[in-house]
Amino acid sequence: MIPVLYSFRRCPYAIRARLAIASSGVQVELREILLRDKPTAFLDASPSATVPCLVTAEGVLDESFDIMRWALAQNDPKGLCDMPNEGRDLVELFDGPFKRALDLTKYAVRHPDSDPEETRAEAMQILAALEPQLADGWLYGRRPTLADLATLPFVRQFAMIDKPRFDTEATPRVSAWLETFLTSERLARVMQKYPPWQAGDTPTHFP
Repeated sequence: MIPVLYSFRRCPYAIRARLAIASSGVQVELREILLRDKPTAFLDASPSATVPCLVTAEGVLDESFDIMRWALAQNDPKGLCDMPNEGRDLVELFDGPFKRALDLTKYAVRHPDSDPEETRAEAMQILAALEPQLADGWLYGRRPTLADLATLPFVRQFAMIDKPRFDTEATPRVSAWLETFLTSERLARVMQKYPPWQAGDTPTHFP
């Protein structure tokens, strides 16, 4: 069977899963869903009822980073997995403290006990610490790795909270790193719009 990927276009977790799948060239059936109207087939497949969710002949992968590693284990023509061990620690930093600060800033109205200026500063501090590491344009050299593709969708989401302010406050290399990603064919390819999937639709193959 062709693996089935349940996805939502703007979700950073789903974006990074699609980035890895597109890089690998492994074909999946893409099912774009609406988070406010989740189809039964998706709810039956996903233990957490969150995107992305990959259904394979071997089982279900319900975590985006697991999906990234699954895809690149099949095929990694661009050597995305060729990075130091600390790359995984960096991904965990963005999945944990950075994402927490991002959410508390972006959805401040839901968290009246949190100060969005403080959480914004926390996220910016994490990003600023990357400045020396980005001397060659990417986190680990002159080309992107798994760490770049796993973290940049969250940097994108954070920057878009207030892009003019981000552009003013971000350090030069961090700003260039993000802009390279935002203007890349790689991102444009995975951000293509698809109609919401419904049972019985003709399969949409990706990439």
